[in-house]
Amino acid sequence: MKVKVLGSSAGGGFPQWNCNCRNCDGVRKGTLAAQRRTQSSIAVSVDGVAWLLVNASPDILAQIAANPEMQPARHTRDTGIAAVLLMDAQIDHVTGLLMLRENSAPLPLYATDAVWQDLSTGFPIVSILSHYCGVERRLIDLDAGPCEIAALPGVRIEALPLSSKAPPYSPHRAAPQRGDNIGLLITAPGSGKRVFYAPGLGVLEPPVRDAMRSADLLLVDGTVWTSDEMIALGLSKKTAADMGHLAQTGPGGMIEVLDSLDRPNQRKVLIHINNTNPILIDDGPERRVLAQHGIEVAHDGMLFQL
Repeated sequence: MKVKVLGSSAGGGFPQWNCNCRNCDGVRKGTLAAQRRTQSSIAVSVDGVAWLLVNASPDILAQIAANPEMQPARHTRDTGIAAVLLMDAQIDHVTGLLMLRENSAPLPLYATDAVWQDLSTGFPIVSILSHYCGVERRLIDLDAGPCEIAALPGVRIEALPLSSKAPPYSPHRAAPQRGDNIGLLITAPGSGKRVFYAPGLGVLEPPVRDAMRSADLLLVDGTVWTSDEMIALGLSKKTAADMGHLAQTGPGGMIEVLDSLDRPNQRKVLIHINNTNPILIDDGPERRVLAQHGIEVAHDGMLFQL
């Protein structure tokens, strides 16, 4: 099974279009050792031809162009995207669906009932796409156990509900529902190896910790380095927890969590990295701290074989 990182940044990308923080300014001017990144998304495949797109970011067209395997060119109109799975209804994870409107057939779209509600009401992408290629609803049932997706024969996908809030435009923003946000535990055929993917992870409940401990590869929330990162820079009044993310440092932070898993040979990779996070600097001290803990930083185009 192949797992490819199409985008490794948080919403807004890196550099963010309207941000002049040290990171964004430095990468634009070439004064920092840092790579540009698009908004978070991964793709999963068994044969390298048919791919499950997990989250459709606003950068999807650039991501397809940067990854030729996503365009197998078997016909005059073709795509390697066989299906799409959404982990939430956040704008930076679903807007890319609009860019796929020229698809030659309805897009198989996997989502929980809570996410489907949001995409049918507060942000009615489903209705909009009905005037173009359309979508085929594929329900992610959180109580039905692992599911299989036709495009990925033999792959088992288990969705775990995460504690989170629905997007601001959701009708149930003030009343969170089970399934507003999910993590994925994906098991490869043959090898039985597992990847746990959760770009937005604010609270680690026991089933989530168990899933993380069982995985051979972790692709988990790397949004901010410190809890007050955005506040200290004068960019927000919200802490990491307010935004639904777990900071890397501090008591109970992601570094401490990953250290506690104690699984030999487990690859630990941070993804969904905000433009303000100093771990974006390749030769910075924060990177050295992560390396001491055996933690990697995702970049666009990163490929894993399980």
